Amino acid sequence: MPEPFRILAPGAAGEAVRDLQHRMATLGFETASAEAGAYGESTTAAVRAFQAARGLRVDGICGRQTWSSLVEAGYSLGDRLLYHRTPMLRGDDVLELQEKLNALGFDAGRGDGIFGPNTAEALRDFQRNVAAVPDGICGPESTAALERLSRFAGGSVASVREKEALRDGALRLAGRRVYLAVEPGLDALGDVVARGLVELGAEVLVDGSGEDDSTVAAEANRYAADLFLGLRFGDICGSCTCDYFASHASRSEGGCHVARCITEELSAVLGCEPAEPAGRAYAVLRETRMPAVVCQPVQADDVEGVRRLVSRAGPAGRAIVHGVQRGVEEPL
Repeated sequence: MPEPFRILAPGAAGEAVRDLQHRMATLGFETASAEAGAYGESTTAAVRAFQAARGLRVDGICGRQTWSSLVEAGYSLGDRLLYHRTPMLRGDDVLELQEKLNALGFDAGRGDGIFGPNTAEALRDFQRNVAAVPDGICGPESTAALERLSRFAGGSVASVREKEALRDGALRLAGRRVYLAVEPGLDALGDVVARGLVELGAEVLVDGSGEDDSTVAAEANRYAADLFLGLRFGDICGSCTCDYFASHASRSEGGCHVARCITEELSAVLGCEPAEPAGRAYAVLRETRMPAVVCQPVQADDVEGVRRLVSRAGPAGRAIVHGVQRGVEEPL
């Protein structure tokens, strides 16, 4: 990554753009040869296509999250040693490791591509079962054993265990800790949601700082929240959308369920088209350790939609609260 990191956007030019284009092409996202070293229309289109494929916010701008995802996408299992460290290793090779461990019955947690303590313990458990040194380091020997045994595996133990926990858990919102992150401009809606959740017995911490995704995710983890709920402006005009965490290897079952319930309740109140909840992998969904949902009730530049939301902040907020309650208390 260039140091210091700079955002690359349409109109940029130079070696950093050339590097971006080379990485994109390696991953199958081609740009026009006439644009070599210049951030033009085809580069913007390629970045947007990459962002959509990776579950990122689609804006055609190569910011820190998009660049990090490009770097991570360049790793395949076996390219490097994988182990638990600080800061934690990230990449598609980690995601592949988690997918293989989960398929073999060794619970590495959800497939987020981040080598954390759950992945390390699952790897050590796997190594013990194949009579290898249980050092928690995925090197050539462990990779070969995983490749050999994965041909006979299927499914994901992490997904099964999450579903079992949701079915067997105490289905009550009261007493649950909710981290509520509200984007500036949606404060009135956030106030209604916070009050409604508290009235139902939830403990709520409201974050209106507008900090970057990773900072907000870290704060939610420190709070030990049971649910993360974000209120943001969206990028799809005329729709109420909700995002939850998903990768090609796994998804958050709890997040998906809450997102679907919120979408149903909110779209009915605002009279907008209910969009199917989307599984995404941007940082605030990927890095939170609890089910996380980002609700986007209106597009920022939809003047009429924003006016309608402001005039109906009370009913809209109560609809979100009801959606959260349904998502937590209704059986999966």
